[in-house]
Amino acid sequence: MKTILITGASRGIGAATALLAARNGYAVAVNYQKNHKAANEVVNQILSMGGEAIAIQADVSKEDEILHLFSVIDSRFGNLHCLVNNAGILEHQMKLVDMDYARLQRMFKANILGSFLCCKEAIKRMSTKLGGKGGTIVNVSSIASRTGAPFEYIDYAATKGALDSLTIGLSKEVADEGIRVNAVRPAFIYTDIHADGGEPDRINRLKEGIPLKRGGLTEEVAEAILWLASEKSSYSTGIFIDVTGGK
Repeated sequence: MKTILITGASRGIGAATALLAARNGYAVAVNYQKNHKAANEVVNQILSMGGEAIAIQADVSKEDEILHLFSVIDSRFGNLHCLVNNAGILEHQMKLVDMDYARLQRMFKANILGSFLCCKEAIKRMSTKLGGKGGTIVNVSSIASRTGAPFEYIDYAATKGALDSLTIGLSKEVADEGIRVNAVRPAFIYTDIHADGGEPDRINRLKEGIPLKRGGLTEEVAEAILWLASEKSSYSTGIFIDVTGGK
């Protein structure tokens, strides 16, 4: 059975991806930061369908907790086939001129450093040059990396731009080590992350400007992630799938 680690998997896109991965035969490591109850609910859903899963608490903005996360996977599963860098934060809408240093630190540590360090640990376990059997990495970016999210989340957009650059560069670094690195760029998805930004109903406000005239579902993003994680995309690396309703 292949093992998949999904960071930030207690809610939203991460939870949907965890459930879909289990239906596709993966053993799932459900990472979460704080919401133990929600993470356990995801695990219990997987167990109820006959799958294999565990919840692992770790704040991916902290290196020691990332190392703990991967050590638990080593001891429980013994291998890792796919990493999905999904964990990330969003803070209240505001212009850059109003953002303080502490906010920028939180944003960059959680959304950039966490993904970089998780990739590093995954490569140590997957690389055929380091004794691994290969694998896949899927980064969850955002359309904000292309739009810049002005007047709302320019800091968040910048972190997603960095994630896009990581995807492109790393895909070339590890291509001959049996590892493929790709990304999805969702937008206008119905998740509770919009409440973190101070506007829970943001998607309904914007949906008339989306060509498909609706917001997206977490399950629709999960399908793209699982395709990139699987051998169905075996000739694709360094690519992006935009799940944005045509925007």
